[in-house]
Amino acid sequence: MPIPKTDAMPEAEFAALATAPVPGLPPADDLLLPVEELPESESSPDLICRRVRDELMLDGNARLNLATFVTTWMEPQARQLMAETAEKNLADRAEYPQITAMEARCVGMLARLWHAPRPEQVRGCSTTGSSEAAMLGGLALKRRWQDRRRAQGKDVSRPNLVMGANVQVCWKKFANYFEVEPRYVPMESGRYHLTADTLTAHCDDNTIGVVTVLGSTFDGSYEPVADICMALDGYQAATGTDIPVHVDGASGALVAPFLDPGLMWDFQLERVASINTSGHKYGHVFPGLGWALWRDDAALPEDLVFEVDYLGGRSPSFTLNFSRPGAHVVAQYYSFLRYGFEGLRRLADQSRTTARALAARIRGIAPYELVTDGSELPAFAFRLAPGTQGLTVFDVSQAMRARGWHLPAYTFPAPCNDVSVLRLVVRTGFTAQLAGMFINDLAEVTRQLRTSRLVPSPPEPPAAT
Repeated sequence: MPIPKTDAMPEAEFAALATAPVPGLPPADDLLLPVEELPESESSPDLICRRVRDELMLDGNARLNLATFVTTWMEPQARQLMAETAEKNLADRAEYPQITAMEARCVGMLARLWHAPRPEQVRGCSTTGSSEAAMLGGLALKRRWQDRRRAQGKDVSRPNLVMGANVQVCWKKFANYFEVEPRYVPMESGRYHLTADTLTAHCDDNTIGVVTVLGSTFDGSYEPVADICMALDGYQAATGTDIPVHVDGASGALVAPFLDPGLMWDFQLERVASINTSGHKYGHVFPGLGWALWRDDAALPEDLVFEVDYLGGRSPSFTLNFSRPGAHVVAQYYSFLRYGFEGLRRLADQSRTTARALAARIRGIAPYELVTDGSELPAFAFRLAPGTQGLTVFDVSQAMRARGWHLPAYTFPAPCNDVSVLRLVVRTGFTAQLAGMFINDLAEVTRQLRTSRLVPSPPEPPAAT
Protein backbone atom coordinates (compact mmCIF):
# COMPACT_ATOMS: atom_id res chain seq x y z
CA MET A 1 0.00 0.00 0.00
CA PRO A 2 1.27 3.56 -0.63
CA ILE A 3 2.50 5.39 2.45
CA PRO A 4 0.12 8.24 3.34
CA LYS A 5 1.70 11.65 3.88
CA THR A 6 0.57 13.66 6.89
CA ASP A 7 0.88 17.42 7.23
CA ALA A 8 3.30 16.92 10.12
CA MET A 9 5.68 14.75 8.08
CA PRO A 10 8.61 16.60 6.45
CA GLU A 11 8.99 16.16 2.68
CA ALA A 12 12.43 14.54 2.97
CA GLU A 13 11.20 12.00 5.51
CA PHE A 14 8.20 11.12 3.35
CA ALA A 15 10.39 10.68 0.24
CA ALA A 16 12.74 8.36 2.13
CA LEU A 17 9.89 6.21 3.38
CA ALA A 18 8.17 6.12 -0.01
CA THR A 19 11.27 4.81 -1.78
CA ALA A 20 12.45 2.43 0.96
CA PRO A 21 12.45 -1.25 -0.08
CA VAL A 22 9.44 -3.21 1.12
CA PRO A 23 10.17 -6.79 2.23
CA GLY A 24 8.98 -9.25 -0.41
CA LEU A 25 8.71 -6.66 -3.17
CA PRO A 26 11.31 -5.81 -5.87
CA PRO A 27 13.18 -2.53 -5.57
CA ALA A 28 11.62 0.53 -7.13
CA ASP A 29 14.21 0.68 -9.93
CA ASP A 30 13.28 -2.89 -10.89
CA LEU A 31 9.63 -1.89 -11.26
CA LEU A 32 10.58 1.07 -13.44
CA LEU A 33 12.56 -0.94 -16.00
CA PRO A 34 10.98 -0.66 -19.46
CA VAL A 35 9.72 -3.86 -21.02
CA GLU A 36 8.55 -2.60 -24.41
CA GLU A 37 11.54 -0.43 -25.31
CA LEU A 38 15.31 -0.75 -25.34
CA PRO A 39 16.53 0.64 -21.98
CA GLU A 40 18.74 3.71 -22.00
CA SER A 41 21.43 2.10 -19.87
CA GLU A 42 22.76 -1.18 -18.53
CA SER A 43 21.30 -3.10 -15.62
CA SER A 44 22.51 -5.75 -13.24
CA PRO A 45 22.59 -9.20 -14.86
CA ASP A 46 21.04 -10.72 -11.74
CA LEU A 47 18.23 -8.18 -11.79
CA ILE A 48 17.41 -8.82 -15.47
CA CYS A 49 17.70 -12.58 -15.03
CA ARG A 50 15.19 -12.40 -12.21
CA ARG A 51 12.84 -10.23 -14.26
CA VAL A 52 12.93 -12.57 -17.23
CA ARG A 53 12.60 -15.68 -15.06
CA ASP A 54 9.64 -14.21 -13.20
CA GLU A 55 7.85 -13.46 -16.46
CA LEU A 56 8.53 -16.95 -17.79
CA MET A 57 6.73 -18.36 -14.76
CA LEU A 58 3.51 -17.26 -16.45
CA ASP A 59 4.14 -19.67 -19.35
CA GLY A 60 2.66 -23.14 -19.29
CA ASN A 61 4.47 -26.16 -17.88
CA ALA A 62 6.11 -27.93 -20.84
CA ARG A 63 5.68 -31.36 -19.26
CA LEU A 64 1.90 -30.80 -19.15
CA ASN A 65 1.72 -29.69 -22.79
CA LEU A 66 -0.14 -32.54 -24.43
CA ALA A 67 -0.44 -30.64 -27.71
CA THR A 68 3.18 -30.79 -28.79
CA PHE A 69 5.14 -33.68 -30.27
CA VAL A 70 8.33 -31.82 -29.33
CA THR A 71 10.71 -33.21 -26.70
CA THR A 72 10.23 -31.63 -23.27
CA TRP A 73 12.56 -33.86 -21.23
CA MET A 74 16.20 -34.80 -21.67
CA GLU A 75 18.75 -36.41 -19.39
CA PRO A 76 21.01 -34.05 -17.43
CA GLN A 77 24.05 -35.31 -19.32
CA ALA A 78 22.49 -34.37 -22.65
CA ARG A 79 21.53 -30.94 -21.31
CA GLN A 80 25.11 -30.47 -20.14
CA LEU A 81 26.54 -31.36 -23.54
CA MET A 82 24.19 -28.87 -25.18
CA ALA A 83 25.26 -26.15 -22.74
CA GLU A 84 28.92 -26.90 -23.40
CA THR A 85 28.50 -26.59 -27.18
CA ALA A 86 25.88 -23.83 -27.34
CA GLU A 87 28.33 -21.35 -28.89
CA LYS A 88 29.46 -23.64 -31.73
CA ASN A 89 28.15 -22.82 -35.20
CA LEU A 90 27.57 -25.90 -37.32
CA ALA A 91 28.21 -23.85 -40.46
CA ASP A 92 31.84 -23.36 -39.37
CA ARG A 93 32.80 -26.90 -40.25
CA ALA A 94 36.54 -26.33 -40.53
CA GLU A 95 36.66 -25.03 -36.95
CA TYR A 96 34.38 -27.74 -35.54
CA PRO A 97 35.22 -30.89 -37.51
CA GLN A 98 34.08 -33.26 -34.78
CA ILE A 99 30.53 -31.93 -34.73
CA THR A 100 30.56 -32.21 -38.53
CA ALA A 101 31.67 -35.83 -38.16
CA MET A 102 28.90 -36.47 -35.62
CA GLU A 103 26.33 -35.08 -38.07
CA ALA A 104 27.61 -37.42 -40.81
CA ARG A 105 27.48 -40.38 -38.41
CA CYS A 106 23.88 -39.55 -37.49
CA VAL A 107 22.96 -39.43 -41.19
CA GLY A 108 24.55 -42.85 -41.65
CA MET A 109 22.67 -44.26 -38.67
CA LEU A 110 19.37 -42.95 -40.05
CA ALA A 111 20.15 -44.27 -43.53
CA ARG A 112 20.64 -47.77 -42.14
CA LEU A 113 17.65 -47.46 -39.80
CA TRP A 114 15.52 -46.53 -42.82
CA HIS A 115 16.80 -49.47 -44.89
CA ALA A 116 18.67 -47.54 -47.56
CA PRO A 117 19.87 -50.20 -50.04
CA ARG A 118 23.24 -48.41 -50.31
CA PRO A 119 23.67 -46.36 -47.11
CA GLU A 120 27.02 -44.97 -48.26
CA GLN A 121 25.27 -43.27 -51.18
CA VAL A 122 22.62 -41.53 -49.08
CA ARG A 123 22.85 -37.73 -48.97
CA GLY A 124 21.64 -36.08 -45.81
CA CYS A 125 21.95 -33.20 -43.40
CA SER A 126 20.62 -31.81 -40.16
CA THR A 127 18.21 -28.88 -40.30
CA THR A 128 16.56 -26.47 -37.90
CA GLY A 129 13.51 -28.72 -37.75
CA SER A 130 11.25 -30.83 -39.93
CA SER A 131 9.79 -27.77 -41.63
CA GLU A 132 13.14 -26.92 -43.19
CA ALA A 133 13.82 -30.59 -43.93
CA ALA A 134 10.42 -30.94 -45.63
CA MET A 135 11.00 -27.85 -47.75
CA LEU A 136 14.38 -29.21 -48.84
CA GLY A 137 12.67 -32.44 -49.84
CA GLY A 138 10.05 -30.49 -51.77
CA LEU A 139 12.68 -28.37 -53.50
CA ALA A 140 14.54 -31.47 -54.66
CA LEU A 141 11.30 -32.89 -56.06
CA LYS A 142 10.59 -29.66 -57.91
CA ARG A 143 14.11 -29.35 -59.32
CA ARG A 144 14.18 -32.97 -60.50
CA TRP A 145 10.84 -32.46 -62.24
CA GLN A 146 12.04 -29.26 -63.89
CA ASP A 147 15.26 -30.87 -65.09
CA ARG A 148 13.38 -33.81 -66.58
CA ARG A 149 10.79 -31.60 -68.26
CA ARG A 150 13.39 -29.28 -69.73
CA ALA A 151 15.30 -32.24 -71.12
CA GLN A 152 12.06 -33.28 -72.84
CA GLY A 153 11.44 -29.76 -74.14
CA LYS A 154 8.29 -29.39 -72.05
CA ASP A 155 6.81 -26.52 -70.04
CA VAL A 156 7.97 -26.17 -66.41
CA SER A 157 5.69 -23.35 -65.29
CA ARG A 158 2.92 -25.32 -63.55
CA PRO A 159 4.34 -27.77 -61.00
CA ASN A 160 1.96 -29.34 -58.49
CA LEU A 161 2.39 -31.43 -55.37
CA VAL A 162 -0.18 -34.01 -54.25
CA MET A 163 -0.82 -34.59 -50.55
CA GLY A 164 -3.58 -35.24 -48.08
CA ALA A 165 -5.52 -32.37 -46.52
CA ASN A 166 -4.05 -33.50 -43.19
CA VAL A 167 -0.48 -32.38 -43.97
CA GLN A 168 1.35 -30.16 -41.51
CA VAL A 169 1.41 -26.43 -42.27
CA CYS A 170 5.04 -26.59 -43.47
CA TRP A 171 3.82 -28.14 -46.74
CA LYS A 172 1.36 -25.32 -47.26
CA LYS A 173 4.24 -22.92 -46.70
CA PHE A 174 6.39 -24.81 -49.19
CA ALA A 175 3.71 -24.61 -51.88
CA ASN A 176 3.24 -20.89 -51.24
CA TYR A 177 6.89 -19.89 -50.89
CA PHE A 178 8.19 -21.93 -53.82
CA GLU A 179 5.27 -21.48 -56.22
CA VAL A 180 4.00 -25.02 -56.44
CA GLU A 181 0.29 -25.75 -56.80
CA PRO A 182 -0.84 -27.74 -53.77
CA ARG A 183 -3.32 -30.49 -54.58
CA TYR A 184 -4.93 -31.55 -51.34
CA VAL A 185 -6.79 -34.82 -51.38
CA PRO A 186 -9.79 -34.09 -49.14
CA MET A 187 -10.74 -36.12 -46.09
CA GLU A 188 -13.91 -38.17 -45.99
CA SER A 189 -16.04 -39.34 -43.11
CA GLY A 190 -14.02 -42.05 -41.37
CA ARG A 191 -10.92 -41.45 -43.58
CA TYR A 192 -8.76 -38.67 -42.28
CA HIS A 193 -5.54 -39.13 -44.25
CA LEU A 194 -4.23 -39.91 -47.75
CA THR A 195 -4.96 -43.39 -49.13
CA ALA A 196 -4.01 -45.16 -52.33
CA ASP A 197 -7.53 -45.18 -53.79
CA THR A 198 -7.93 -41.39 -53.48
CA LEU A 199 -4.57 -40.45 -54.92
CA THR A 200 -4.07 -40.82 -58.64
CA ALA A 201 -7.10 -38.76 -59.70
CA HIS A 202 -5.12 -35.72 -58.51
CA CYS A 203 -1.91 -36.57 -60.41
CA ASP A 204 -0.80 -35.54 -63.88
CA ASP A 205 2.36 -34.79 -65.88
CA ASN A 206 2.98 -31.68 -63.79
CA THR A 207 3.03 -33.55 -60.46
CA ILE A 208 6.50 -33.19 -58.95
CA GLY A 209 5.82 -35.76 -56.24
CA VAL A 210 3.46 -37.13 -53.61
CA VAL A 211 3.88 -36.39 -49.90
CA THR A 212 3.00 -39.20 -47.55
CA VAL A 213 2.79 -38.66 -43.80
CA LEU A 214 4.03 -41.21 -41.31
CA GLY A 215 2.17 -39.94 -38.29
CA SER A 216 -0.55 -37.42 -39.01
CA THR A 217 -0.57 -34.28 -36.89
CA PHE A 218 -4.36 -34.46 -36.78
CA ASP A 219 -4.83 -37.91 -35.26
CA GLY A 220 -1.48 -39.75 -35.04
CA SER A 221 -2.31 -42.20 -37.84
CA TYR A 222 0.13 -43.57 -40.43
CA GLU A 223 -0.58 -43.15 -44.11
CA PRO A 224 -0.19 -46.41 -46.13
CA VAL A 225 3.07 -45.51 -47.88
CA ALA A 226 3.54 -48.92 -49.53
CA ASP A 227 0.00 -48.92 -50.95
CA ILE A 228 0.48 -45.37 -52.23
CA CYS A 229 3.73 -46.36 -53.96
CA MET A 230 1.98 -49.34 -55.52
CA ALA A 231 -0.80 -47.08 -56.83
CA LEU A 232 1.84 -44.83 -58.37
CA ASP A 233 3.49 -47.87 -59.94
CA GLY A 234 0.19 -48.59 -61.63
CA TYR A 235 -0.18 -44.96 -62.65
CA GLN A 236 3.26 -45.01 -64.26
CA ALA A 237 2.44 -48.23 -66.12
CA ALA A 238 -0.73 -46.63 -67.48
CA THR A 239 0.58 -43.13 -68.28
CA GLY A 240 4.36 -43.31 -68.41
CA THR A 241 4.62 -40.63 -65.70
CA ASP A 242 7.08 -41.46 -62.93
CA ILE A 243 6.12 -39.68 -59.70
CA PRO A 244 8.48 -39.94 -56.71
CA VAL A 245 7.36 -40.04 -53.07
CA HIS A 246 8.60 -38.01 -50.14
CA VAL A 247 7.84 -39.39 -46.67
CA ASP A 248 7.17 -36.78 -44.02
CA GLY A 249 8.23 -38.82 -41.03
CA ALA A 250 8.49 -35.84 -38.68
CA SER A 251 7.27 -38.02 -35.83
CA GLY A 252 6.81 -41.54 -37.13
CA ALA A 253 10.21 -42.06 -38.75
CA LEU A 254 11.72 -42.39 -35.26
CA VAL A 255 8.88 -44.56 -33.96
CA ALA A 256 7.99 -47.05 -36.71
CA PRO A 257 11.50 -48.56 -37.12
CA PHE A 258 11.43 -49.60 -33.47
CA LEU A 259 7.81 -50.61 -32.96
CA ASP A 260 6.58 -51.58 -36.44
CA PRO A 261 9.50 -53.45 -38.06
CA GLY A 262 7.26 -55.15 -40.62
CA LEU A 263 5.80 -51.89 -41.90
CA MET A 264 6.98 -50.94 -45.40
CA TRP A 265 7.35 -47.17 -45.58
CA ASP A 266 11.02 -46.19 -46.05
CA PHE A 267 13.86 -46.61 -48.58
CA GLN A 268 12.90 -50.27 -49.00
CA LEU A 269 10.32 -48.85 -51.39
CA GLU A 270 12.10 -47.80 -54.58
CA ARG A 271 9.68 -44.95 -55.19
CA VAL A 272 10.62 -43.25 -51.90
CA ALA A 273 13.17 -40.60 -52.89
CA SER A 274 13.51 -38.71 -49.60
CA ILE A 275 12.50 -38.75 -45.94
CA ASN A 276 12.47 -36.10 -43.25
CA THR A 277 12.17 -36.44 -39.50
CA SER A 278 12.41 -34.33 -36.38
CA GLY A 279 15.24 -35.11 -34.00
CA HIS A 280 13.37 -32.88 -31.56
CA LYS A 281 10.37 -35.18 -31.44
CA TYR A 282 10.90 -38.88 -30.86
CA GLY A 283 14.63 -38.37 -31.41
CA HIS A 284 14.76 -37.08 -27.81
CA VAL A 285 16.44 -33.71 -28.50
CA PHE A 286 15.15 -30.31 -27.44
CA PRO A 287 13.92 -28.10 -30.32
CA GLY A 288 14.91 -27.42 -32.95
CA LEU A 289 16.52 -30.20 -34.94
CA GLY A 290 15.42 -31.93 -38.11
CA TRP A 291 16.95 -34.38 -40.57
CA ALA A 292 16.58 -34.64 -44.35
CA LEU A 293 17.83 -37.71 -46.22
CA TRP A 294 17.83 -38.52 -49.95
CA ARG A 295 18.17 -42.01 -51.35
CA ASP A 296 21.23 -41.11 -53.46
CA ASP A 297 22.87 -38.36 -55.52
CA ALA A 298 20.21 -38.62 -58.20
CA ALA A 299 17.49 -37.74 -55.67
CA LEU A 300 19.28 -34.52 -54.64
CA PRO A 301 20.10 -32.41 -57.73
CA GLU A 302 23.68 -31.19 -57.62
CA ASP A 303 22.71 -27.59 -58.32
CA LEU A 304 21.02 -27.45 -54.90
CA VAL A 305 24.37 -28.12 -53.23
CA PHE A 306 26.74 -25.19 -52.67
CA GLU A 307 30.44 -25.35 -51.89
CA VAL A 308 31.47 -22.93 -49.13
CA ASP A 309 35.12 -21.97 -48.60
CA TYR A 310 35.07 -18.62 -46.77
CA LEU A 311 35.03 -20.09 -43.26
CA GLY A 312 38.21 -22.05 -43.82
CA GLY A 313 38.40 -25.28 -45.82
CA ARG A 314 35.67 -26.33 -48.26
CA SER A 315 32.36 -27.90 -47.31
CA PRO A 316 29.03 -28.55 -49.06
CA SER A 317 25.90 -26.73 -47.92
CA PHE A 318 22.38 -27.70 -48.97
CA THR A 319 20.22 -26.27 -46.22
CA LEU A 320 17.99 -23.19 -46.34
CA ASN A 321 19.52 -21.88 -43.14
CA PHE A 322 23.27 -21.35 -42.86
CA SER A 323 24.36 -20.65 -39.30
CA ARG A 324 22.85 -23.27 -37.01
CA PRO A 325 23.59 -24.45 -33.48
CA GLY A 326 25.88 -27.44 -33.36
CA ALA A 327 24.63 -28.29 -29.87
CA HIS A 328 21.52 -30.05 -31.19
CA VAL A 329 23.58 -32.35 -33.40
CA VAL A 330 25.73 -33.19 -30.38
CA ALA A 331 22.59 -34.00 -28.40
CA GLN A 332 21.26 -36.23 -31.20
CA TYR A 333 24.57 -38.09 -31.37
CA TYR A 334 24.43 -38.52 -27.59
CA SER A 335 20.85 -39.82 -27.83
CA PHE A 336 21.70 -42.39 -30.49
CA LEU A 337 24.79 -43.65 -28.64
CA ARG A 338 23.16 -43.48 -25.20
CA TYR A 339 20.04 -45.48 -26.02
CA GLY A 340 20.95 -47.56 -29.04
CA PHE A 341 18.29 -49.46 -30.94
CA GLU A 342 16.95 -51.31 -27.93
CA GLY A 343 16.80 -48.21 -25.74
CA LEU A 344 15.00 -46.19 -28.41
CA ARG A 345 12.60 -49.09 -28.88
CA ARG A 346 11.97 -49.17 -25.12
CA LEU A 347 11.25 -45.42 -24.96
CA ALA A 348 8.91 -45.56 -27.94
CA ASP A 349 7.14 -48.60 -26.50
CA GLN A 350 6.65 -46.88 -23.16
CA SER A 351 5.06 -43.90 -24.89
CA ARG A 352 2.81 -46.03 -27.08
CA THR A 353 1.77 -48.24 -24.15
CA THR A 354 0.85 -45.16 -22.14
CA ALA A 355 -1.04 -43.66 -25.09
CA ARG A 356 -3.08 -46.81 -25.64
CA ALA A 357 -3.85 -47.11 -21.94
CA LEU A 358 -5.01 -43.49 -21.83
CA ALA A 359 -7.14 -44.02 -24.92
CA ALA A 360 -8.78 -47.07 -23.33
CA ARG A 361 -9.54 -45.09 -20.17
CA ILE A 362 -10.97 -42.17 -22.12
CA ARG A 363 -13.18 -44.54 -24.12
CA GLY A 364 -14.83 -45.37 -20.81
CA ILE A 365 -15.60 -41.75 -19.90
CA ALA A 366 -18.96 -40.59 -21.28
CA PRO A 367 -19.55 -38.90 -23.66
CA TYR A 368 -16.18 -39.42 -25.42
CA GLU A 369 -15.42 -41.68 -28.35
CA LEU A 370 -12.06 -42.38 -29.96
CA VAL A 371 -11.05 -41.31 -33.45
CA THR A 372 -7.69 -43.11 -33.14
CA ASP A 373 -6.33 -45.18 -30.27
CA GLY A 374 -2.57 -44.51 -30.09
CA SER A 375 -1.62 -47.78 -31.80
CA GLU A 376 0.54 -46.01 -34.41
CA LEU A 377 2.07 -42.77 -33.17
CA PRO A 378 1.92 -42.49 -29.36
CA ALA A 379 -0.83 -39.94 -29.93
CA PHE A 380 -4.56 -40.13 -30.48
CA ALA A 381 -7.64 -38.02 -31.10
CA PHE A 382 -11.01 -38.29 -29.41
CA ARG A 383 -14.27 -36.40 -29.66
CA LEU A 384 -17.67 -36.01 -28.09
CA ALA A 385 -20.20 -38.59 -29.23
CA PRO A 386 -22.60 -37.23 -31.86
CA GLY A 387 -25.65 -35.70 -30.27
CA THR A 388 -23.86 -34.57 -27.12
CA GLN A 389 -25.57 -31.41 -25.88
CA GLY A 390 -24.39 -28.60 -23.64
CA LEU A 391 -20.62 -28.73 -24.13
CA THR A 392 -17.98 -28.79 -26.86
CA VAL A 393 -14.41 -30.05 -27.12
CA PHE A 394 -13.35 -26.40 -26.90
CA ASP A 395 -15.04 -26.11 -23.51
CA VAL A 396 -13.16 -29.20 -22.34
CA SER A 397 -9.85 -27.84 -23.63
CA GLN A 398 -10.35 -24.53 -21.83
CA ALA A 399 -11.34 -26.22 -18.57
CA MET A 400 -8.31 -28.51 -18.70
CA ARG A 401 -6.05 -25.52 -19.32
CA ALA A 402 -7.33 -24.02 -16.07
CA ARG A 403 -5.88 -27.11 -14.37
CA GLY A 404 -2.53 -26.69 -16.09
CA TRP A 405 -3.01 -29.13 -18.99
CA HIS A 406 -2.68 -27.99 -22.59
CA LEU A 407 -5.06 -30.33 -24.41
CA PRO A 408 -5.69 -28.91 -27.90
CA ALA A 409 -9.10 -28.84 -29.55
CA TYR A 410 -9.55 -28.23 -33.25
CA THR A 411 -11.79 -28.96 -36.22
CA PHE A 412 -10.82 -31.14 -39.18
CA PRO A 413 -10.57 -29.55 -42.66
CA ALA A 414 -13.57 -29.43 -45.00
CA PRO A 415 -15.55 -31.43 -45.87
CA CYS A 416 -15.05 -33.00 -42.42
CA ASN A 417 -15.38 -29.71 -40.54
CA ASP A 418 -18.28 -31.19 -38.61
CA VAL A 419 -15.66 -33.25 -36.73
CA SER A 420 -14.03 -31.47 -33.78
CA VAL A 421 -11.54 -33.37 -31.67
CA LEU A 422 -9.17 -33.25 -28.74
CA ARG A 423 -5.69 -34.66 -29.34
CA LEU A 424 -3.27 -36.05 -26.79
CA VAL A 425 0.44 -36.69 -27.45
CA VAL A 426 2.52 -38.92 -25.17
CA ARG A 427 6.27 -38.27 -25.01
CA THR A 428 9.17 -39.47 -22.89
CA GLY A 429 8.77 -37.86 -19.48
CA PHE A 430 4.98 -38.28 -19.40
CA THR A 431 4.96 -40.68 -16.48
CA ALA A 432 2.28 -43.07 -15.27
CA GLN A 433 1.65 -40.70 -12.37
CA LEU A 434 1.03 -37.79 -14.74
CA ALA A 435 -1.21 -40.00 -16.87
CA GLY A 436 -3.29 -40.90 -13.81
CA MET A 437 -3.57 -37.25 -12.79
CA PHE A 438 -4.64 -36.33 -16.33
CA ILE A 439 -7.40 -38.96 -16.42
CA ASN A 440 -8.71 -37.87 -13.03
CA ASP A 441 -8.76 -34.22 -14.10
CA LEU A 442 -10.44 -35.01 -17.43
CA ALA A 443 -13.14 -37.06 -15.73
CA GLU A 444 -13.76 -34.35 -13.13
CA VAL A 445 -13.76 -31.51 -15.68
CA THR A 446 -16.20 -33.42 -17.87
CA ARG A 447 -18.49 -34.15 -14.90
CA GLN A 448 -18.47 -30.51 -13.83
CA LEU A 449 -19.16 -29.22 -17.32
CA ARG A 450 -22.03 -31.62 -17.87
CA THR A 451 -23.53 -30.87 -14.46
CA SER A 452 -23.28 -27.10 -14.83
CA ARG A 453 -24.81 -27.11 -18.29
CA LEU A 454 -27.76 -29.38 -17.73
CA VAL A 455 -30.84 -27.73 -19.17
CA PRO A 456 -33.68 -27.93 -16.65
CA SER A 457 -36.83 -29.61 -17.82
CA PRO A 458 -39.74 -27.24 -18.50
CA PRO A 459 -42.37 -27.13 -15.73
CA GLU A 460 -45.33 -29.44 -16.02
CA PRO A 461 -48.43 -27.65 -17.33
CA PRO A 462 -51.15 -27.14 -14.70
CA ALA A 463 -53.76 -29.88 -14.49
CA ALA A 464 -56.94 -29.13 -16.36
CA THR A 465 -59.90 -28.29 -14.14
